[in-house]
Amino acid sequence: MIIDLRSDTVTQPTPAMREAMFTAQLGDDVLGDDPTVIALEAKAAAMFGMEAALFCASGTMTNQLAIRTHTKPGDDVICDVLSHVYQYEGGGISVNALASVSLPQGERGKLTPDLIRDYIYSPADPHKPLSRLVVLENTVNKGGGCYYTVPEIAAIRQVCLENRLILHLDGARLFNALVETGDPTEAYGQLFDSISICLSKGLGCPVGSLLIGKADMIRQARRYRKLMGGGWRQAGFLAAAGIYALDHHVDRLKIDHARARKIGAMLERLPEVEEILPIDTNIVIFRLSANHLAADYVEKLAAKGIRSVTFGKHLVRFVTHLDLTDQMITELETRLSER
Repeated sequence: MIIDLRSDTVTQPTPAMREAMFTAQLGDDVLGDDPTVIALEAKAAAMFGMEAALFCASGTMTNQLAIRTHTKPGDDVICDVLSHVYQYEGGGISVNALASVSLPQGERGKLTPDLIRDYIYSPADPHKPLSRLVVLENTVNKGGGCYYTVPEIAAIRQVCLENRLILHLDGARLFNALVETGDPTEAYGQLFDSISICLSKGLGCPVGSLLIGKADMIRQARRYRKLMGGGWRQAGFLAAAGIYALDHHVDRLKIDHARARKIGAMLERLPEVEEILPIDTNIVIFRLSANHLAADYVEKLAAKGIRSVTFGKHLVRFVTHLDLTDQMITELETRLSER
């Protein structure tokens, strides 16, 4: 039995999701007539009370399209130093948008109003770029799955309004946050100018992310998607998986969170584990003692049939997801305790 904890991106479509995919009505999305893609985009926009949505291949693409659409060359993007748009998108902000980046360091990757204020450049200073866009990540991957609450975001939104800044959300794991806080999706639509949500992580789709925002913004993003080579044809197969996931896979994320906390309790008993970051959702990040390198430890786990990833010199990450079973969690405890 392989216990794959590398990421929630490793999930396979469920039988019911496959059935939805194979019975989907299809058209040509580049020509704008794939009915299932249209239905997915309309569904997502309505969920958040926003005007329009765009279905794309990945969360990196939706984030980069948002940044490209919201900024002009030479503008500045404010995001936490741990944020996905900075750490894991291949330098796309500089390549795609020709923008610079300011990198405050928040607690576990979360920005605060005061931190953002400290990094806003004066538009009267010709030596500095124009601060244009703030990007938040919810949940924060490198922060161990921690999340913002609506009041925290509302305070940041106020700073953006006062300084004429645009606010984008990298919501790759947004639904993980929502099932914990109970906040309504519509509240996010009122706070952000654009939102990216990923369908292929905790929601279990094989491929796909959505960019949601105002109609004019999405229209421009669609043009940039084509420029990036991101137009696709009979994408309804994948859109059907997204519709199924939004209908059936959101509430069950609580199961992933409970399993993550159970794994945290297992790790507490291991002598080589020095620290475990607070477990808020489905991500478990733990620090090994100084005489254990993460790369070596991940290799030892792999030999036991446990797949994981390094997250620093002494940091290891586990992520729970819908393909895990109770039997796997029980077996995981046995294998971790083996000396």
